[in-house]
Amino acid sequence: MGESQKVKTGWSLWLIAIGAGMWGLDAVFILALQKSFTSTEIVLLEHILLAFFAIPVLIWKRHEVRKLNILDWGAVLFVAWGGSAIASILFDNGLQVGLTANNVNVVLILQKLQPLFAVLLATLVLGERLRRGYWLLFAVAMFGAYLLTFGFQIPQTAAKGALSSGLYAIGAAVLWGGSTVMGKRIVNKVSFPTMTALRFAVALPFLLGIVSFQHPHIGAMAVSLTKLHVLGNLLYQTIVPSLLSLLLYYRGLNGVRASYATLAELAFPATGIFVDWLFLGQTVHLAQWIGFAIVWLAVLRLSQDPNRATTRDGASSPSAA
Repeated sequence: MGESQKVKTGWSLWLIAIGAGMWGLDAVFILALQKSFTSTEIVLLEHILLAFFAIPVLIWKRHEVRKLNILDWGAVLFVAWGGSAIASILFDNGLQVGLTANNVNVVLILQKLQPLFAVLLATLVLGERLRRGYWLLFAVAMFGAYLLTFGFQIPQTAAKGALSSGLYAIGAAVLWGGSTVMGKRIVNKVSFPTMTALRFAVALPFLLGIVSFQHPHIGAMAVSLTKLHVLGNLLYQTIVPSLLSLLLYYRGLNGVRASYATLAELAFPATGIFVDWLFLGQTVHLAQWIGFAIVWLAVLRLSQDPNRATTRDGASSPSAA
């Protein structure tokens, strides 16, 4: 791998980490918006606003969209419907069951399996090969994610509700991990603005269907949107954790393997813990600060790895194990 390619892929990994980290900046604004809307309504309103970005981009980049075959469109649907909508619903359902049965830990533990599913799918779908050294970084990053969630404690889980909440969490982890891989497939063919626009545009009709099925209170939603603080929160939520973060994420995803990108995505819970401590007054224990540092150090080490090429079809080939 040439020196310029090392720099390019190193920056790509950091773009993914920064983009994923921005997902953790929404806690304060989401809590404020949930006083006026349901979670599904918030996501729908974001996508309606994001359509003002997505539609012009897709018109401008229509020559790229024409390159996509039926399998590519299946990947787009997987990302837009599976990763954006269904996975979030499954995870929320898992948390609700977990809260009722007092076993939220089951959901949190199993959600951390997302990188494992992403690595497996990257090998099967994209043909990525992994060096032995990757698994050490994988283990270190997962340990950091564990500390972020549980600290030095051993989770205690109850049998009641564990199966259903666990299945919800595994389903979400599979969809989120698969979305990384499917997104990688698409950014190999189209530019990162086009991939971002496709995700938003294709998800919108699906979200409209979900919200319509749930019988929203359209009048109450309209009244809430006339309040400046509500509209301001919604605009922030749309522009920063949604639009800018995904533009950075997909720009970075074009330069690294999906199996490496999924570890960089652990910047999301790391940043989320920090934001909760800074703005919401949540207690962060020493072990969680250690986990925070471990995750970011793992990202730093990945960015310095000279063997983090994209895929067997990428600009440089992976080294043999």
